[in-house]
Amino acid sequence: MIRARSFAFAVGLLALVAAGRFAQAAEPAFAEPPATPPQAAAPAAPLGWEALRPDQQQLLERFHSQWGELPAPRQQALARGADRWLDMDPAAREQARDRFRTWRELPEDQRALIRRRYEQFRSLSPQEQAEVREKFRAFSRLPPERRRELRKRWQQATPEQRQEMRERLRRLRNNRPGR
Repeated sequence: MIRARSFAFAVGLLALVAAGRFAQAAEPAFAEPPATPPQAAAPAAPLGWEALRPDQQQLLERFHSQWGELPAPRQQALARGADRWLDMDPAAREQARDRFRTWRELPEDQRALIRRRYEQFRSLSPQEQAEVREKFRAFSRLPPERRRELRKRWQQATPEQRQEMRERLRRLRNNRPGR
C-alpha cells in the first residue's frame, strides 16, 4: 500500500518536474512570502534588526522599516534566507534567480498544485521520500527523447489510464527477479 501510494505520488511529481512546472523557489526566502510558512518545532523568538549581521541587514534593507511588526517566524525565515543567499556562489545565485522567475511566471493554480504536492511529499515517511527521489533520479537519467515521450503519454492519459500505468509498473516491479 505504501509502495503504491508513494509510487503514485512519485509519478505525479515526476510529471510536474519533467514538464518543467516544478520550479523550486530557490530565490532567498525574502523575495516573496511563502504561501505557507515552514513548520517550526518551537515558536520562533523575535529577532531584533540589530541582531542581524551587517551583510544580512544590507540584503534585507527593504524590510527595515517594518521589521519590528513582522512575526517572529517570518523574521527568522528572512534571516535564514539571507544566510543561504550570502553562502551561494554567483552561478548558484543566477540559477536561483532563473528558478524564481520561472516560479513567478507560473499561473497561480499551478503554483497551488505544486504547493499541495510538496506538502504531500513532506507528509511521506523518510523512506517514502527517498523512494520518490530515487524514482526522479531514474527518470532524469533517461534520454531526453524518452522523457519527452513518457511526459507526453502521461499528460494525455485520462485518470483511469494513469492508474492503469501505475498498476502495470507496480506489477512489473513486483515480478522482477530477486524480489
